[in-house]
Amino acid sequence: MTGRSAPHHSLKQRLAAGEQLRGALLRLPSETLVEMAGVAGLDYVVIDCEHGPADTAMLQHHLTAAAAHGIDVLVRVGSAEPALALRCLDLGAAGLIHPHVNSREDARRAVAASHYPPWGERGFATYSRAGEFGTVTAADHVAASRETLVVTMIETRRAVDDADAIAGTDGVDAVLVGPADLAADCGFPEPGVVDGLIARAHDAARTNRRAVMSIVPSVDAATTAERHGAQLIVYNMAHVLMGTLRSLAVSGRTGMAEDGV
Repeated sequence: MTGRSAPHHSLKQRLAAGEQLRGALLRLPSETLVEMAGVAGLDYVVIDCEHGPADTAMLQHHLTAAAAHGIDVLVRVGSAEPALALRCLDLGAAGLIHPHVNSREDARRAVAASHYPPWGERGFATYSRAGEFGTVTAADHVAASRETLVVTMIETRRAVDDADAIAGTDGVDAVLVGPADLAADCGFPEPGVVDGLIARAHDAARTNRRAVMSIVPSVDAATTAERHGAQLIVYNMAHVLMGTLRSLAVSGRTGMAEDGV
């Protein structure tokens, strides 16, 4: 991961410049965790509105906290939820992660929900938080919106089979494979089967010059993913925090036993 760039450089610009960026997936939204991620020097956070509470009032608080610490926010919306995508972008999200993209048509819908015409179909407004409450010109607001990062998630065997078409869709910036959903879709086969499908999807992303986003449980896994070409690393914070808490609990019990408690 390179050092942080000037605040006006979007995630999309930083990816185009070849940076490798690290972020944290917050399934249990907390303004404090957003702030801590910014203070720690991570590049972005992902707020999960698919499996987490899809509460836009809460999301606005998280975005405000992130802005105060110079960290970007990506939001994972639900499957085919253009209305939620619109609200997230109006609140100032730097980009969207669209789950369950199974085809080129799904990818086109994801792009359409993420951008204003002529790139997409997002409803236009400058009086939102993203438009600085109506104080920016329409032209400047449109120009800024073009920096919206669009990430498509591949989570089924069907999507892997169509990965080249998904990644090749105009307006898609990055591809993220959801390993848990992919394994479930395949009936939880041997790990090597899922690994092979993930590799195929990543190859399709690279062939189409799209960034690869990888979700990882540890620093070692992040380093391995980056070595294999991932530009966007996102730590699964539920896994990281649970691992830390469990190790603290075990350490505490071991200490008491050694002290004869």
